[in-house]
This record gives sequence, structure tokens and C-alpha cells, in this order.
Amino acid sequence: MKNNFKDLRIVDNFYQTSAFFPMPLTLIGTLDENGNTSFGAYSLVFPYYIAGKDYYAMVLECRNSSNTCKGILRTGKCTINFMPYSKKIFKECVRLGFPGDTPTEKMKDFKFTMVDGMSCIDHPNDAFPKVIDEALQVFECTWVKELDNAENDQIEEEYNGPYHDFNGITSKYGAHFILKIDHILMKEKYHNSIINGVTRGNFAPIPTNWGYRDSKNFWCSGFKTAHAEGIPDKEVDLTSIRYAADRADDVVKFTDEALKMLVKVPRPFLKLVLKGCVDWAKENNCTLITEKEIAIINDKRSKEKNKK
Repeated sequence: MKNNFKDLRIVDNFYQTSAFFPMPLTLIGTLDENGNTSFGAYSLVFPYYIAGKDYYAMVLECRNSSNTCKGILRTGKCTINFMPYSKKIFKECVRLGFPGDTPTEKMKDFKFTMVDGMSCIDHPNDAFPKVIDEALQVFECTWVKELDNAENDQIEEEYNGPYHDFNGITSKYGAHFILKIDHILMKEKYHNSIINGVTRGNFAPIPTNWGYRDSKNFWCSGFKTAHAEGIPDKEVDLTSIRYAADRADDVVKFTDEALKMLVKVPRPFLKLVLKGCVDWAKENNCTLITEKEIAIINDKRSKEKNKK
């Protein structure tokens, strides 16, 4: 059967020029050479380390001549401010995304409110970029410059290599930054929704930025009511859970009753959940995990989530 697609030529900035690619609408805050916070608009910022590491991280892609790149090279600190949608807010984001202006020029008529983030509060004697009070959520980050041997990268007028593969100066024109997340700051309404349960009424109104595609306009779609679709209620067969549990540890074992409490854990996460149970058992000198221990572990996880 013939398909209904046409083959489109792939060119530079393919995500903008050769595709419709959904991205977040963010303003990245860095410190200029005078220690003042400057903001630039970015959408090429995505989760990088999400589990199994000592920290969590984002990756930011930007021009290596940008104020943002220079700010991160200068101090290793930045804030990622996720903005809500309105025509007024989007207009200011577009202005802040225009290349070529100095930080002073860019911030002269800044329309948003800057406040101290948690890093400023925790370390009052150190300098950190401000956060935007109008943002829905903010990630305060530190550049992990040791990755890919990027720790010696400096601000230059022109970069002629050698280039890194994935961190620091990565090409003649580009840079990538692996950013450790130090704090996730959330407005109270959306903080409460994550802790107490997300509904259609309290889902954060995150817009989608579609990039610059036609040499005249930036495009962004506003937020409409979120739609929820339930996760399939599939139970993993107890035999397969027993197989995985018996191989989780040589000493710590599980009763069938305990494993029945894990049948709804999605298979890709089962090994991780079993490992967490084993780690808890070893910390508490337990060699047999029963229903009672699973309940204690679940309660501990719930309390940790609430603290976060």
C-alpha cells in the first residue's frame, strides 16, 4: 500500500526548518561579566540523566557565541525558567531570543520580575543567576564541566577546535552543556498537584514552542485543558516476578505475599523496585521481605516524595 508521505530534504536546524518539533518555552538565566543576571530564550533543553546516577541532569544546546554560552563558561551556573503562555509573555520571549544584543541591551526593558532562587538563599555569599517570578517552574543548575574533558573551555571570539563530542564547545558554532539539577522550584499550586494528585484543573499550563520556520515568525501554541488516559491495568505474572526476585540478591528473599504486592509494577521498572527493596532490607538487617516490609518500604517512599 502506498503511503501518504513526502520525503523532505534535511538541512541545518532540521528541527525548525525540516520538521514540526515540540519543545518547551524557557528562559535561561546566566550571569554576565558584571555579575548581573541576563536571560535568553531557549527550547533545545531536555532531560539527560533521569535515573541510576548520583544526580539528575538536563542538556542545553546553544550557539557558542551566545550570551548564555559565555555565562555558563564563566560561572558554571544557570537557571531554566519554564514560562506560561500568553501573547504578551511570548512576545517578550521572542525579543529575548533574538541574537546579537549584549546582556545590557537585552535586559534594558526586561518585562519580568527577578527574584532569588533557592541557591541564593542556601549560599548567600556566592553569586547565582536570579529566577523569574512569573515562571511556572524553575530548574537551578550547575554545569558538569568535567564530562567530556570540557573543564578547560574558555570564552573565545572564535572556536576552531578540537571540539568535544557532547559537552562544552562541540563545533565551530555550537555548544552543549550537561547541567546538574540542584533545585526544582515549583509554584505552590503545581507543587501541590504533584504531591497530592494531578487533575485537569491543576495541571501546569506548559505551552509548546514550535520554533522558527519561515524566516518571519516564531511559533508557539498555548495550553488547553490536559487530557488523561489511564495506564493499562496489566498485572505481571507472579511466576515472572518470582524469577526476578530470586535473582535480585543471594541473601535477601521475598515471600509470595510480598511479591503479590508488586504485580502492578511495570516490567521495565521491576528490577529497580526489587533492588530498592533489597537495599532497604540490608540497611535494616532483614533477610526475608514479607507483606509487612513492603508496606513499610512503600510508606517510606511516600514520605520521601512528600518531602520533595
